[in-house]
Formats: sequence, C-alpha cells, structure tokens
Amino acid sequence: MGQLYLVRHAQASFGAADYDQLSALGERQSLRLGEYFAGKGLVFESVITGSLRRHAQTFAGIAQGAGLAHSPLVLRGLNEYDSAAVIASVHPQPLPKPETPEAYRHYFRVLRQGLTQWAHGALAPVGMPTYAEFTHGVREALDHVRRQHSGNVLMVSSGGPISTVVGQVLGTAPETTIELNMRIRNTAITVFSFNPKRHSLLSFNSITHLDDARYADWVTYA
Repeated sequence: MGQLYLVRHAQASFGAADYDQLSALGERQSLRLGEYFAGKGLVFESVITGSLRRHAQTFAGIAQGAGLAHSPLVLRGLNEYDSAAVIASVHPQPLPKPETPEAYRHYFRVLRQGLTQWAHGALAPVGMPTYAEFTHGVREALDHVRRQHSGNVLMVSSGGPISTVVGQVLGTAPETTIELNMRIRNTAITVFSFNPKRHSLLSFNSITHLDDARYADWVTYA
C-alpha cells in the first residue's frame, strides 16, 4: 500500500499583478517543508505537480530542503481554477485589492458564491472548464497514482484540486468541498493511503512542519 502526500503550494502573491509567483515567505515555507520531509526520512517514489509556476517553485523549495533530485511529472489536471474569472462572472465590477478584514471577507464571500454556481452548472466563467471537466482532471491524477505507484508519492497542487480530491474520496457535496478549499493552508499536507482500487484519507491540512513558535507568523492561506 502506498501513501500520497498532497501538498498545497506555498504562499503566492495575492493581490499582486501576477499571483502565480511565490512570495519571499512562500519560498521559506517550501524550503522548511523540504527540511521537515528530510527530518522524517521520507523517500518519494515519484513527484507530480500541476503546471502552474507556483507549483514548480514550491517543489523547487521542497527539493532544496529535502535534497530531492526528482524530475516531476506535470499534470495540468492539478491546476487551480481561475478565481478572477469566477468572481468576474458573478460580480459586475472588478473587486479592489483587499486591504481590510472586511474586504477579505467580502472577496471570499463572492468567490464562494461563484464557485457554488459553477459547481452546479449554473455558471460558465470565461476561459474555464466546466466543473465536471475540472473534477475529471483531478480524478485522472488520482487514477494515475493508483495505476503506476505503490510507494510514497509527493504531489504539489492548489487548494481547489486538493479539496476536490478529498471531496471525491469522501463523497462530499460541492458546498462542502468548497468550504474545505477555503481552509487549506499554504504548504499544508493532506495524506492518503492508496492501493490499485482506492484512496483512503489519513490526514487533512496538516502543518506540523510549522508547529513551532519560530514559525508562528508563517501560517498563511493565499
């Protein structure tokens, strides 16, 4: 039986012109996660990532911290949905960059609204796949792991695909999957055991590698 270590990317550049770029803190988070893996003596049979830059940069930091030399398999089915497109489809005006707690809450309220409508087929954000196509891409990544591997697999993705994996394995409603998505922290680890027939959830959204007073301000969500 193998284990899948599914990692959300490190902190990206929320509110910047180019979100798909790790922040300086994100680089430190990914390096720290690699050091944690090395300290645990984890050996990975394979590494799989999405094709986004923040996925590649997160793995680069993990690889540096853990001394990994893997060449990742890149699967576009592990890419995140386009949050800007989702919001634009339900909000008549572009949302300003959130600068206050209330502005952040409003941003995520609108995002939840859009994601819920997209999941139920009531919304078609410009340039995005249907929700069924999105979940199919995630399912194909899981199928690949079960077909091809039997040891430890490291997978670096985003909150949307990770919550979708959890939702598919547990059989949750789309609304629950969306709420899980909003809770996943940067570089959090979600672990599944797997065999050729199925995945089973072992742990969700763990940041044990940051469980120290030195990293109290390293816990982020975006």
